[in-house]
Amino acid sequence: MNNLNATGRLGQDAKLSYTANQDAICNFSVSLTAGYGDKATTTWLNCSLWGKRGEILAPMLLKGTQIGITGEISLRPYKAKDGTEKSSLECRVGDVTLLGGKSEGGVAKPAKAADPMDSVESDIPFN
Repeated sequence: MNNLNATGRLGQDAKLSYTANQDAICNFSVSLTAGYGDKATTTWLNCSLWGKRGEILAPMLLKGTQIGITGEISLRPYKAKDGTEKSSLECRVGDVTLLGGKSEGGVAKPAKAADPMDSVESDIPFN
């Protein structure tokens, strides 16, 4: 079973796009930090959230917001512009939890109490 559970902060605002079949894709990157102090390391995870959930959550997924995600992880190889072989850590997100964000002063503020998924029709499959 391939299942990732992670908590991190968004590195930039989410970008919503559509496939040729008009399926929504919400793309965002999450910083995953391990360790602390001068021994802390950060790994960037490129995420995609498909369908109605992506459309609904895209405006809420803003740079600096702390989120929890669950999904399938993969390592995608690609060739960089300079011709070197590289790889990208990616996650097809199945579930998102909004944990909070940064206010003007850089202090974390809690996420809204209302669950944005309450507005999604009950007949949409969540697999």
